[in-house]
Amino acid sequence: MASPRPSVSLRPEIESLPAYVPGERPTRGRQVYKLSSNEVPFPLLPAVGAALADAAVDLNRYPDMYATELTEALGERLGVPAERVTVGNGSVAVLENVLRSVCVPGDEVVMAWRSFEAYPICVQVAGAEPVQVPVDAEGRHDLSAMADAVTDRTRAVLLCSPNNPTGPALTQTEVREFLAALPRHVLVILDEAYLHFVRTDDPTDGVALLDEHKNLVVLRTFSKAYGLAGLRVGYAVARRRLTAGFRAASTPFGVNALALAAALAVLRCEDEVQERVRQVVIERERVVAALSGQGWTVPDAQGNFVWLDLGRRATAFADLARSRGVLVRAFAGEGVRVSIGEPEGNDLFLEVAADWLARTPA
Repeated sequence: MASPRPSVSLRPEIESLPAYVPGERPTRGRQVYKLSSNEVPFPLLPAVGAALADAAVDLNRYPDMYATELTEALGERLGVPAERVTVGNGSVAVLENVLRSVCVPGDEVVMAWRSFEAYPICVQVAGAEPVQVPVDAEGRHDLSAMADAVTDRTRAVLLCSPNNPTGPALTQTEVREFLAALPRHVLVILDEAYLHFVRTDDPTDGVALLDEHKNLVVLRTFSKAYGLAGLRVGYAVARRRLTAGFRAASTPFGVNALALAAALAVLRCEDEVQERVRQVVIERERVVAALSGQGWTVPDAQGNFVWLDLGRRATAFADLARSRGVLVRAFAGEGVRVSIGEPEGNDLFLEVAADWLARTPA
């Protein structure tokens, strides 16, 4: 009797992948405020809606594989040649492509932790090993410890500014000094997904550092300030030689036609985008001030969200918020991230936060 054939096996790195947990979605038929996914609370700008309607009539055709118009528009906006811009299906997909392009089995990628939960997934899919360096007591990157974690096996370092989910941002001076301290063969990936919301002195501007540091890659996205989270458009800016490799390894037609049209349209609406960002920042400052007044200690919030360091009580807080009509993002055993949404939703969250402290002192 023939022995049974062995089953198909997955790569060990895939078998052990941590699960990405998306922000909870509202249940059909129930009115709740969704503050769990760092989305901006505004509808599409009219010009973007019109561009989508125009693009929809040609959806029987493939999109521009090279996103030519968008990379040219981004290059002009950023002051770099279009050949240095790689566009993808959200900045996470671009990050995956960057890591696949440079990592080989046995490599390590250093990152702050807690940071964006997709990072270790992207690293393991690329065949490398994530090296997580704890953030400090204020939720900031410990850049000194991250530099110390770099070894002969380190292929890349991930920086997230502002850091998702804790909130603090790096400064341009800190990033420049960090780059100068690392070996030039170690790739530094600076994720600036929330850059527009930063209101600190000396904010990061990764693009301004590219000519000085050829081992730098800058990630940005249209999902946050530009409000295109449902269409998934992100991009990387790097030196030409790296960009050529990223593009060669990318998925053909990786950005759909509607997303390309929307991204081009929203770039022409910069004044309206900045006004919406201003409103989010004002609301963020109001929420932080209210939380501080209640007795919470909130890390320096520079994204469109706030972080509550609740430790093992994080899930219980999220459960209470849900029961009151607010969805927040719990990181079990660590804390809760709450996006800045509509004022009514933010007010309801603040009521939950006050009631929580009345029941259980922070």
